[in-house]
Formats: sequence, structure tokens, C-alpha cells
Amino acid sequence: MARDNQPQPENDAARRAEPAGQSQPQGARAGAQVADPLEELESLRGKLSESQDKLLRTQAELENYRKRSRREMEDERRFAEVHLVRDLLPIVDNISRAIEAAENKADAQKLLEGLKMMLQQFEQVFALHHCKLITAEVVGEPFDPNRHEAVMQQPSDEHDEHTVLGVTRPGLELHDRIVRPAQVIVSKKGARD
Repeated sequence: MARDNQPQPENDAARRAEPAGQSQPQGARAGAQVADPLEELESLRGKLSESQDKLLRTQAELENYRKRSRREMEDERRFAEVHLVRDLLPIVDNISRAIEAAENKADAQKLLEGLKMMLQQFEQVFALHHCKLITAEVVGEPFDPNRHEAVMQQPSDEHDEHTVLGVTRPGLELHDRIVRPAQVIVSKKGARD
């Protein structure tokens, strides 16, 4: 309790008693704090400028990539058929030879053989490109409106109704999609007139 009874120095007196070099006036502390934020602000401005520059470069690179991709896609679309065209060129050569032979009054049998060979070449090229001609193999099949286009009906006692009797124009199937349906003659019930 003796400590409680001892007089405490007043705050102002205690502060006055401190040596002069140990305490900093508030103004001096404030000046030191102002210098650091200015340097920090300049540093942040530099970093912001660098970030904006990087952003602009990245945007330019992205735009260049988009343009290049667009050009490549357009080129690919324009030249997608180049393989088909190259595969068809030998057939065109053979057609030219057949025309030349016909003009020279060649044997009709040889001309017919040459034309059949060209048709086989076409079928091979189509098969190479995942295409299939819808031709005479459909004769005797039931009519399928997804694969066939009926251009005529013929009465038939030998076939069921809606059976393919003949092909007037071949169709074409690419993978599983019908590019052009085959034009066919379809049977109908009834005796021939």
C-alpha cells in the first residue's frame, strides 16, 4: 500500500524529463510517413504501366491468333476438295482418251469397255472418299423414301407393292448421309395394261 501512497509524476512532467533525442516530434514522424507513400505510389504507377503494356501486348497477340486461325480455316474450306480433285484427274484423262477414240471411229466394243472401266474408277474414287453410289443393287429392295426418289410406278404381279424395279439415276451416300437419293421405278399392284 505504500506504493499507492507515493506520488506519481504527472504525464507532462515525465515527458519533459525524457532526454531530447529519444522522442520524435509528431511533425517529424509525419514527414517520414509522407516520403514512403510517395515512393510507393510511384512504384505502383510503374507496375500499373507495365501491367497495362503486358495487357495490350496480350490482346494484340490474341487478335493476331484469331486472324491467323480464321485465315487457316478459310484456306482449309477452300481447298478441302483438293484430294478428291486429284483422285478424279486420271478419270478425266481416260474420258478424254475415250472421246478421242470415238472421234477416230474406234471399235464400239473397246469404247464400251473403256466407259465401264471409267465408271469403276469413279466408284473407286467415291469409295476412297467414303461415298457410295446407290445404283442397281437396290433393285428388288423395298422402296425407302430416305434413300430413293420414286419417279415412276409400274404395275407388277411378280413383286410386292412398293418394291424398287429399276434405277433411272443413281444416288450418292456420303458416310451415313444421303447426298442425293436414287431415282427409282417402284412397283404397284395390278396387271399390266
